[in-house]
Amino acid sequence: MAKLIYANNISLDGCIEDERGNFDWGISNDETYAFWTGFQRPIGTYLYGRRLYENMVYWETADAGGDQPEIKQEFAQTWRAAEKIVYSRTLQAVSSASTRIEREFDLDAIRRLKESSAADITIGGAELAGQAMSAGLIDECHLLLNPIVLGGGKRALTDNLSMRLELLDERRFQGGVVHLHYRVIV
Repeated sequence: MAKLIYANNISLDGCIEDERGNFDWGISNDETYAFWTGFQRPIGTYLYGRRLYENMVYWETADAGGDQPEIKQEFAQTWRAAEKIVYSRTLQAVSSASTRIEREFDLDAIRRLKESSAADITIGGAELAGQAMSAGLIDECHLLLNPIVLGGGKRALTDNLSMRLELLDERRFQGGVVHLHYRVIV
C-alpha cells in the first residue's frame, strides 16, 4: 500500500503562501533543489488543488529550451514523470501530460488510490491536505521550514486539526532551510 505524504514549503509562522497568494519566498538553491528532486523522484502521483497545479504546471515545459540549470531540468523531468490529479470545480482543461481533473475530493477514492498504487502519493495544498488529515489518510509529513516570517497568508495546516506526529528525520540546508520528516501516529 502506498503512503499519502503531505509535502510543502512553509514559513516559520506556518504559512505556505503570503497574503497576496505568493509562494516565491522559499529558499531555493542547488542543495534544496537536489534534495527536493530526490524526494519527488519515487512519487507516483501528485494530488493538487487548482491553484497549486497552475503554479506547478510551469515544470511541464521548463527545460524545453535547455537553458535551465541541470538541477532544474532534473526536477522538471521528475515532475513530468508522475501522474497528476487536480481537484477543481472551475478548471476546464489541464495543460500537462499524465494529468486528470476531478471535480470532488472523494476520500474513499483516495483510500482506493493508496491501496492500489505501487508508488507513494503526495498531496499539496493546505485545504486538500487538511481534508485528508482530518480523515486520517495522511501517513507522513515532509516540511521544508524556511527562515522567513510572512505575517499572514494561507496556513499550512487547517484549524481544528489534531494529530500526533513522530519526528523521523531532520536536515539543515544552506540558507537556513530545515527539512522535517514526520510519521503520523495513529
